[in-house]
Amino acid sequence: MNKQLVLEDGTVFKGEGFGADVSLSGEVVFNTGMTGYQEILSDPSYCDQIVTLTYPLIGNYGINRDDFESLAPMISGVIVREVEHEPSHWRKQESLHDLLVAKNIPGLAGIDTRMLTRKIRMHGTVRGRICDLTVDTTEVARMLREETPRRDQVARASAKTPYHVPGKGKRVALIDCGMKHGILQSLIERHCDVIVVPYNTPAEDILRLRADGVLVSNGPGDPTDIPETIETIKALLGKLPLFGICLGHQLLALACGATTSKLSFGHRGSNHPVRQLASGQIEITSQNHGYTVDVHSLMETNLEVTHVDVNDGTIEGLTHKSASAFSIQYHPEAAPGPHDAGYLFDEFLQLMVQHVETRREEVERICQSAQM
Repeated sequence: MNKQLVLEDGTVFKGEGFGADVSLSGEVVFNTGMTGYQEILSDPSYCDQIVTLTYPLIGNYGINRDDFESLAPMISGVIVREVEHEPSHWRKQESLHDLLVAKNIPGLAGIDTRMLTRKIRMHGTVRGRICDLTVDTTEVARMLREETPRRDQVARASAKTPYHVPGKGKRVALIDCGMKHGILQSLIERHCDVIVVPYNTPAEDILRLRADGVLVSNGPGDPTDIPETIETIKALLGKLPLFGICLGHQLLALACGATTSKLSFGHRGSNHPVRQLASGQIEITSQNHGYTVDVHSLMETNLEVTHVDVNDGTIEGLTHKSASAFSIQYHPEAAPGPHDAGYLFDEFLQLMVQHVETRREEVERICQSAQM
């Protein structure tokens, strides 16, 4: 079946359709990863986006049961140069085409993905629609320019009710703003007792869980669209150790009085270099975000920069000057990508250990004072 991508500026790319035979609109972005398409299309942070994969051959190792970052992909479409319909890999259970059909997601192959990527890099992300060749492209472009994009992505991606993933270690309250399963898996590997809660859970409910720390997850959309989570973070600062990842990083900044803004075309890929300011060490990181924390807005806050992007100098890490709280813009769980930043989960674990020890010492001092 032949399909086309229509952009809001009227540009049209005609190619071969695959996946579900449906028409969907979304923000057109690109990802530079050479592998990991299964993790990319199942990452909730891509909610309402059409992702262009810049590596020319996609689908060659198929889809397996283990590498999903969510069970219900929220992506609006996939664009590739060439799609492989007969994948070969020992873990393969179905093709990319089969998965997209099952999840009702359209795909488009055979277009010049280099041209599309350069267009996005030069002019910024645009809205687009994968649709049939029979439609009036002028009318589709007009509709894309005039329609109001949804702003409820986190509400749709977040867990609707709390759930418990038991462990023998420190208890983590994980605020789910559209969490990748890799984050949960990283905590499980460290024997954490995890309680996942929805994005709009009040701080008092989280404190009632008697958690040793709070992790604010990644997620889709504009961080200013979820003021409930920002208020929760404000109320938790100084009471529990806090670790923010990607969207969670932006939310921590907003909770401390900083501002955020949209990047022209975002950071999406598994090869982004980040410099750790304290040591000068370079980490190769996995990233997926369209917003950044404004550096000038940090002047009147209690936050200081710990990591910066080597390519464009944007903020990639923050730490709080007085509270036990830090955040990073990239993905320490990778999935897909290099594991250079996995140590950040260990640093979070150490903060929780110190918090528990401090709390125990305070209780002992109170008991001793009562006996005197």
